[in-house]
Amino acid sequence: MKTPRHDKEASSTQARGSSEDGHRFPGVRDVALSAGVSTATVSRFLNEPTSVRPDIRLRVESAVRELGYIRHGAARALSMRRSHAIGAIIPTVDNATRAGKVAALQKRCRERGYNVLLALFEYDLELELAQCRNLIEAGVDGLMLEGELHHPALYQLMEKRGIPFVNTAIYDPRSPHPNIGFDNQAAAARLTEHLLDLGHRIFAMISGPSQVSDRASGRIKGVRQALAARGLDLPPDRTIEGSYRVQQGRQGLRTLMSGKARPTAVVCGNDVLAFGALLEAQALGLRVPRDLSIAGFDDLDWASQLPPGLTTMALPAREVGQLAADYLVDRLAGQAVPHATEVEVRLILRGSTGPAPEG
Repeated sequence: MKTPRHDKEASSTQARGSSEDGHRFPGVRDVALSAGVSTATVSRFLNEPTSVRPDIRLRVESAVRELGYIRHGAARALSMRRSHAIGAIIPTVDNATRAGKVAALQKRCRERGYNVLLALFEYDLELELAQCRNLIEAGVDGLMLEGELHHPALYQLMEKRGIPFVNTAIYDPRSPHPNIGFDNQAAAARLTEHLLDLGHRIFAMISGPSQVSDRASGRIKGVRQALAARGLDLPPDRTIEGSYRVQQGRQGLRTLMSGKARPTAVVCGNDVLAFGALLEAQALGLRVPRDLSIAGFDDLDWASQLPPGLTTMALPAREVGQLAADYLVDRLAGQAVPHATEVEVRLILRGSTGPAPEG
């Protein structure tokens, strides 16, 4: 007779339930006995906590804490053919929006019985590929990635190993790869149109690294698209690219304002760059928005607090993280999942943008 999945886990736990010095570790049966439930209920709780009634969940959680029960990952993965871990590979964690996405991913995964393993690649696609290999070797069941621009070998590796993945922070229903996020080009075009409607005609942009970030390149394209629709352009000497740091925003604005055609509107690739631009404008004696309008992306917490308040595109990063968790867990469970999911991006108007200066 075929052994039920939960009984296999219980027996393997009991078999390995002692250390080399003879000390016995608690197993699934111990947790079940302490909580007054069956081993099947404990297994359901361990696999997906929300599948268990709240009152029973509390009893099992209490028993797990009191006994100090810890699942043995290798044996559990062998018995279930799953590690119940989701990997997340992101460029950096020095951005509050991205950190919020990962936090939401972890919270939602935990609610559904999965752990999250995090890796960074610092906008280096070779390093991202290496991190992908490391996470697969660690036994992750699925991966959350950022953007669609990845090393070709990464996509090949995922396909060969049959690892479900989802690209985030982008939205493209025509893409061959699953994605959850927003249209960066359309969002940037919308922000630029706001500035155009205020009468601005000389634009500049301080951007992230477009060669290794399709989110950055999409936003540059969006600005150019909106300008071209009204017979204007964004020349190379008014496009500054670099890291997403405050100092880069300051240096970028300093360079732009030293050029022949000083812009009256500057679109920044994120709020951190915009913050740097605001600081430099103040240092240069420029009045925002009377002399210069500055806009960003993200809507970080401080965007509404720093005077004069930053006009920005609010990106729902936490929603993206939660949706990514649901996509991966549902797909691993064999459920139907949408190929592409778009989330709403909102234009937040504040005091850093105003009418173009006269003359």
